[in-house]
Amino acid sequence: MTCSPYEFESVGVGMITGRKVILREKRLADVRDDYIWHTDPELASLDATPPLPAIFSRYLLDYTTEMHYPSPCKQQFAVETPEGKHIGNCGYYNISETGGEAELGIMIGNRDYWDKGYGTDTINTLTSHIFHQTGLNRIYLKTLKSNARAQKCFKKCGFSPCGDLDKDGYSFVLMELHRRQWEETQDGTWRLKLE
Repeated sequence: MTCSPYEFESVGVGMITGRKVILREKRLADVRDDYIWHTDPELASLDATPPLPAIFSRYLLDYTTEMHYPSPCKQQFAVETPEGKHIGNCGYYNISETGGEAELGIMIGNRDYWDKGYGTDTINTLTSHIFHQTGLNRIYLKTLKSNARAQKCFKKCGFSPCGDLDKDGYSFVLMELHRRQWEETQDGTWRLKLE
C-alpha cells in the first residue's frame, strides 16, 4: 500500500458536523482523555491490543511528536458532542493511493455515550466525509468476531462482511463499504456540514 499527502489537500477542514457528533482535528488538549482510554483494559480488549504500558510523560512526548509530524497515510479526528465534550476518536489510515482505499477506525472511549447512537453517527459522518472529500472508493475495517455490538453498528452504517482474519491470537471479521454502495443508500436526508 502507498499513500500520498495530496489526498489530504481537501481534508483540511476545521469541523465535520453529523447529527449527534462533531469530528474535529485532534488537539494537544485531548491527550489526557486519550491516555485514559489507551490504558483502559476493557477498551484495549475491544481493540485487540494490550493496555498501553507507557507512563503519562512518555505518552505525552509521543503524542506531541505525532501532532507535529503527522503521517501522510492517516487522518485522525476527535469525536465531540455538540456541547464540546470529547468522547472518542476516529479516523482512516493505511491509505492506498493506487488501490483507492483506506482502513477505518473508531473508539468511543467515554462509556456514558455507548449504545446511544454516537458510534453510528460517528461512522456515518466519517464515511460521508471520506466519500465527499477524497477520491477513495473503498473503506474497510476489521472488528473482533466477539464484538457483536460493533458489527451491528457497522452493518447499520452500510458495511458488509467480506472475510475473516486470524491474527496474533485474535479472530476478526473483515468488513467493507464501497463508494457505489454508499451512494445508492443516500436518499438526500443525510447532510454533511463542513465548517
